[in-house]
Amino acid sequence: MRLSIAMGALAASLLLSACSGGDEAAMPPPFALTEEAMGRYCGMNVLEHAGPKGQIILQNIPEAIWFSSARDTLAFTMLPEEPRDIAAIYVSDMSKALSWDEPGAENWIDAKKAFFVIGSAQRGGMGTEEAVPFSVEADAKTFAEKHGGRLVRFDDMPKDYILGSGSEAPTDGSAFDPEATSENAEEHDHG
Repeated sequence: MRLSIAMGALAASLLLSACSGGDEAAMPPPFALTEEAMGRYCGMNVLEHAGPKGQIILQNIPEAIWFSSARDTLAFTMLPEEPRDIAAIYVSDMSKALSWDEPGAENWIDAKKAFFVIGSAQRGGMGTEEAVPFSVEADAKTFAEKHGGRLVRFDDMPKDYILGSGSEAPTDGSAFDPEATSENAEEHDHG
């Protein structure tokens, strides 16, 4: 009798462990941004563009697909002609960025966990509207207060904003100010 109870408990525990956390465990880590990274849509070196970048890793391809902007990264997930077998979506974490021009090579955040600012005066890599990602909600709010825009999460991202034509860069000289993010951004580990 005790053996059958123990076997039943073991079987139940194995079933529960197999059903929990499988997706997160399968998510591959982000790649570091290097000079070899070429943007999927622009065909240019990603490092030649200011602002947040992105990378997508597909399930059966062990390399990153690079994007010159976080907005382009999100667009990939919305376009019907792009692959659907996405294993991970990473965007630059602007809470840890040194500046708008240097968003970092290794400070990535899972796009599904980021706080995005959309509709700001700040422009992305190709001079169009950007979805500016942050790991810290307070940093995103501070950025929005300074540059305009509003906060949205990945699941609430407006498709028309991401897939729209965007607008030209502002002429008022507004620029990203790293002081507007976490006070200790320079102390963050960029890994």
